[in-house]
Amino acid sequence: MQCSIVIRTFNEARYLRFLLDGIQKQHIAADIETIVVDSGSTDGTVDIATQYGAKVINILPSEFSFGRSLNRGIQAASHEYILIASAHVFPVYPNWIERLVAPLGNPRTALSYGKQRGTDSRFISAGIPNSTKFSEREIFLRWFPETANHTQEQPFCNNANAAIRRSLWLKQPYDETLTGLEDLAWAKWALEQGYTLAYVPEAEVIHIHNETPFGVRNRYKREAMAFKNIYPEAHFNIYDFLRMFLSNTANDIGHATRQGILLANIGSILWFRFNQFWGTYLGYREAVVWNWQLRQTYYYPRGTTPESATVHDVEPIRYDPQG
Repeated sequence: MQCSIVIRTFNEARYLRFLLDGIQKQHIAADIETIVVDSGSTDGTVDIATQYGAKVINILPSEFSFGRSLNRGIQAASHEYILIASAHVFPVYPNWIERLVAPLGNPRTALSYGKQRGTDSRFISAGIPNSTKFSEREIFLRWFPETANHTQEQPFCNNANAAIRRSLWLKQPYDETLTGLEDLAWAKWALEQGYTLAYVPEAEVIHIHNETPFGVRNRYKREAMAFKNIYPEAHFNIYDFLRMFLSNTANDIGHATRQGILLANIGSILWFRFNQFWGTYLGYREAVVWNWQLRQTYYYPRGTTPESATVHDVEPIRYDPQG
């Protein structure tokens, strides 16, 4: 099996090394082409990518969008199977790629995506920073369950950990005008063409969102702007904000209380959920005229109850925090 991995980066030196190390420790590492699409990093990200033998494509910050960055990377790819990974995820197991790509063997499967979790004790003890907020852990558990679904007929997916076929991408490149959710828009197109999606929980990654309250609000705002673009009939008013904030906060507090960790997490629960849904509310109200000022605002901001776990037949990758 051969595949090309496309990674979008901007100042990802803190975490990129873990992803690239995890790629090299895959069972099929010799058959992998790694492509890093960088949009102006100044922290050594490109040097790290080069050290690991990745092909680096540079784009100007003024040209960046998530869709455009992916299109540039896939255009440069040599293989049919395209694996897409966020620069701040890293695989848990050495068969991550095999598991994620396997569903594409079915010609009716347009896209597969894998499970995401926050940093846990396995990696914290190895020195990998624990920056996953409690509420985001709850989101991961809801969005990425332990049960596989290889015939998914609704468009939810996530390009932090996904795979597609290049030949299908040639028919429909990613939308370069969206402020986010280019994965959802592409999956919606694929379903309309009669394809299905596959969810593969065995293809697990750790996803680190080391964000400030402003960063969380910014992320959900631009995603809401994109969602409104994809589904113009959608709405999210002030009553939706209050309902979603209160219900999700109460749910998080209940789960944290049962786990005996409420006091350590109550602050982050409140600010995360508020900014998640306030950002969503603001995004639905935004009239989008996509220009350089918006790119600076949304892409380059200032300061930048669990189910039974999936059983794996391989040992997790051992990461060295010192490199």
